[in-house]
Amino acid sequence: MAKAVADDYLRRIPKAELHCHLAGTLRATTVAELAKRYGMTLPRPAETLYQWPDFDGFLEILRIAAAVLRTPADFTRAVYEYIEDAVRDGNLKHVEFFFNPDYFYPNGIDYPSQVAGMVEGLRQAKERFGVSGLLICCIDRSTNTPSQAVEIVETAIAHRRDQVVGIGLDGAERAGPPATFAEAYALARRAGLHRTAHCCEDNQTLAEAPPTNYLICRDVLHCDRIDHGYNMLASDFVMAEARRDGLYFTPCAWTSLLHNRPHRPRRIRRMVEAGLNVTINTDDPAMFGTNLGHGFTTLFESNGWGPDKARTFSLNSIEGSWLDESAKAALRKTFRREIAALDKEFGYETAALPV
Repeated sequence: MAKAVADDYLRRIPKAELHCHLAGTLRATTVAELAKRYGMTLPRPAETLYQWPDFDGFLEILRIAAAVLRTPADFTRAVYEYIEDAVRDGNLKHVEFFFNPDYFYPNGIDYPSQVAGMVEGLRQAKERFGVSGLLICCIDRSTNTPSQAVEIVETAIAHRRDQVVGIGLDGAERAGPPATFAEAYALARRAGLHRTAHCCEDNQTLAEAPPTNYLICRDVLHCDRIDHGYNMLASDFVMAEARRDGLYFTPCAWTSLLHNRPHRPRRIRRMVEAGLNVTINTDDPAMFGTNLGHGFTTLFESNGWGPDKARTFSLNSIEGSWLDESAKAALRKTFRREIAALDKEFGYETAALPV
């Protein structure tokens, strides 16, 4: 039986990536090369570097990878290489990178130098591939205290760059419930920064990452976007609130935990069927062995969706982005033009294209 939508269509439909951690995008070969340059010993060869037994093991490798970024040029390379790969594998048009500045301070590089390197990578990628990019300064709830979180936001404000448009909150939810970081988020809000948070991840139990965390992210942190969100499905009330609120969610098709991979597509399907605004993302693509094209094909194969859903996810990724309205308008034109051309090439009906 023919597939509902061709894999090549899914790979080639234009996309924006809104949930992507810079340290998790590093090619294993790049980590190995930089580690050798800086005299670091990796726990295993590049071929098996991105293998771990559990979520904590993944976080350990994530921080090891971060340790090889020591100069602005390293950050430039990381940004550029991810965009190069994502253009090839998933027709990336825009990306919003998470970065945790405190991961890199032990490497001897300060915040302004980190950001300068990433901004240069965005500039080079824009020039070479036409891809736009923004940066999200992130707080790791597993390692940052509330006062350290405030310091991170204060630093981002003191060294403001146009490309750093918001803050995020990542790491294990059980280690830092969202309300813990209310002060840092209030500071970011006053400074005009966007706000998102990892919330209700399915790599943790309902007790560790309960559905009510969504309400706290909305009402206490005043988030205008939410990362993940799967554990919300356990509460009809929270799901109804999320649908009414209309925030955009950035779930990821692939996960660090092998036992969760069969469940993730079904959870995303339920979020979509519940009426949430959903975009499709990669999280830590190099480490997870995925990319934007693979994420789309995995979800569509599991859920039997047709091209109408692909168009919706494609355009949702613009609407959920933190681009300004003029940049969004330009991307909408590009996306619709490319989608129309793909529909014609593949013989798909275009009447359902959102306006």
